[in-house]
Amino acid sequence: MSEYQNLLTESLLATNHVQDCAILKLKSASVLTASKGFRLEPQETQALLNAFKQPGNIREDGLYFKNINYKCVRADKNSVYGKYNDKGLVMVKTGSYIICATYTKGMYPSVCVEAVEKFGDYFKAKGK
Repeated sequence: MSEYQNLLTESLLATNHVQDCAILKLKSASVLTASKGFRLEPQETQALLNAFKQPGNIREDGLYFKNINYKCVRADKNSVYGKYNDKGLVMVKTGSYIICATYTKGMYPSVCVEAVEKFGDYFKAKGK
């Protein structure tokens, strides 16, 4: 298991309030690592990256991801949050990466958000 895979497991999945998660590379628009079974197609990865380039569009139209149109709860240059019924999407941008996580029914959105934001802060502190 890679260092980044371990970080995902220990920092996000261990909270039990993150269903799936991934680290995306900004420069190459590719997946660095993802939780087991969480596959991102290239067009999905690009849509997540574009959310930070056009936050106004996301706030207005929402974000279509994994066959769900998430309503925007927050969209700015650092974070994008989306919600659809009892599911949610949380993304945080650092200098080199986007950390993406989902939650579902029975999970606390606030715990997911806090874990992803702290994970993002970790990378920002490292200059990544």
